[in-house]
Amino acid sequence: MGIAVLTMKASVIEMFLVLLVTGIHSNKEMTKKIKRPKFTVPQINCDVRAGKIINPEFIVKCPAGCQDPRYHVYGTDVYASYSSVCGAAVHSGVLDNSGGKILVRKVAGQSGYKGSYSNGVQSLSLPRWRESFVVSGETTKAYQSPSAPGTTAQPVPLMQALGTTAVEGTHTILPKPPPSAGSTTSSLRPQPAGQRSQELAGEPELWKPGSVLLDAGFVPKKELSTQSLEPVSQGDPSCKVDLSFLIDGSASIGKRRFRIQKQFLADVAQALDVGPAGPLMGIVQYGDNPVTQFNLKTHMNSRDVKTAIEKITQRGGLSNVGRAISFVTQNFFSKSNGNRGSAPNVAVVMVDGWPTDKVEEASRFARESGINIFFITMEGASENEKQYVLEPNFANKAVCRTNGFYSLSVQNWFSLHKTVQPLVKRVCDTDRLACSKTCLNSADIGFIIDGSSSVGTGNFRTVLQFVANLSKEFEISDTDTRIGAVQYTYEQRLEFGFDVYSTKPDVLNAIKRVGYWSGGTSTGAAINYALEQLFKKSKPNKRKLMILITDGRSYDDVRIPAMVAHHEGVITYAIGVAWAAQDELEVIATHPARDHAFFVDEFDHLYKVVPKVIQNICTEFNSQPRN
Repeated sequence: MGIAVLTMKASVIEMFLVLLVTGIHSNKEMTKKIKRPKFTVPQINCDVRAGKIINPEFIVKCPAGCQDPRYHVYGTDVYASYSSVCGAAVHSGVLDNSGGKILVRKVAGQSGYKGSYSNGVQSLSLPRWRESFVVSGETTKAYQSPSAPGTTAQPVPLMQALGTTAVEGTHTILPKPPPSAGSTTSSLRPQPAGQRSQELAGEPELWKPGSVLLDAGFVPKKELSTQSLEPVSQGDPSCKVDLSFLIDGSASIGKRRFRIQKQFLADVAQALDVGPAGPLMGIVQYGDNPVTQFNLKTHMNSRDVKTAIEKITQRGGLSNVGRAISFVTQNFFSKSNGNRGSAPNVAVVMVDGWPTDKVEEASRFARESGINIFFITMEGASENEKQYVLEPNFANKAVCRTNGFYSLSVQNWFSLHKTVQPLVKRVCDTDRLACSKTCLNSADIGFIIDGSSSVGTGNFRTVLQFVANLSKEFEISDTDTRIGAVQYTYEQRLEFGFDVYSTKPDVLNAIKRVGYWSGGTSTGAAINYALEQLFKKSKPNKRKLMILITDGRSYDDVRIPAMVAHHEGVITYAIGVAWAAQDELEVIATHPARDHAFFVDEFDHLYKVVPKVIQNICTEFNSQPRN
């Protein structure tokens, strides 16, 4: 019996030892099989926005090609979270267009984001956004926290194989972290600026490989229609222009080139950042006759403009550019079509080859109306084809200035896309838009000069110097401000009309050559004469300014002639010297007299009036509707 018991005990002990050895061996095998997951930096697409990734900090790899303007970026240095992550990285200079790894940190939303052009990327302006981010290339130090004593810290990945997810197009699911100490729930929302989340700082093991940390419903490679999250861009305020594109819809252009033209327009609209505080854009298509596709007030952002461009169909017909320019001058830039008055008017004319009508006169009228004309000529006439061109050198006859700034020549249609950025840069350079209407370039100014005996030869030369000093302040040409002069005593004499001199040096020389007449003082008759001989030849789109200088009371009545001048839209300034009658000056001057009538007690003090007259002319111009 005792032997049997001992034998049983030995068997149990032997079995226990076998199980113990087997367990240890199995544990070693299991340990060999369980490998620590390899850390992989996920690659995202160029169109992924920072706001779609919920981590306050993360590392990603950007592909090549994110410099493309399709990927919107808002801001400079600090970017709105609606921006393309990789586009912002290129704009900031952290990456070039070949891609690479970046570290992104979320920060607080800004009250405004300023657009800028940097590293081949045009970022856009944005009034405000709820969340921002900054980009850096310091990816090696991110998320390093010791997981256990004696082990090497590992970066915590955002997601695993996002590229595969993107290709498959599956919706991503948010991970649900377990409760942390001191709370029953855990939030994945970004923390305030400058702080890391509690989960990332204290419990890096919560974020495991395979966890996809994008907002639920994220659909890569597809434009998200999240209307509630869409920022309302007010447009780029540094490019506040009213812009019309005159596009070629003639039959000779063909369907393929017409599509290229539409793509060019869409790219320009994207680069411009259209909005009520920035550029507004409309399109006129021409063939035999022009037609407005949409005007300035139809679409208030670049996205809507691009959608409208896509719907444009080719009209066919000839290439009547001159007729189209006349149409735009007379119809497009009006208040009813959204013209703002405070913004320069710009017309970009696109021509395949050459026009089938003349453009010179229509373009002259456009320039005189304050429209800055640009020409883009695609595949211009070769030497053999020039014999068919109706109006040689048509582009130079049409553009605002012939200094090369307003003309772009494209050798073939497939190179047209290269002109997007040069064109946008030029039309937005408002300081160089020389044809815009200003108080200094949009008037016909007639000087009515008292040459009576009381003035005297010496003082008459002082008056002429005063006339010259005023004239110097204006931009003088046949399409800008024009100068004319009448001298009067009892009689009147036209010294030179508006159409005689078209440069400032010629005008100033003509003023110097005016000879002193001497005689009586019939100011009323002089006003009538000037209206008939000078201002009746003024152009309809010019402001008419009469500047009358006299040193005494008139021998005839000035009331009725002054009323006629005011009725005909002539803005009259009366400058009195020495014995001039204040009551007559106020009758002659346009209302209110305090802004249009001036008096000095000596001829030598006339120079003091020059800045006051110029200031009042410009103040009055800027206070009136420009269209």
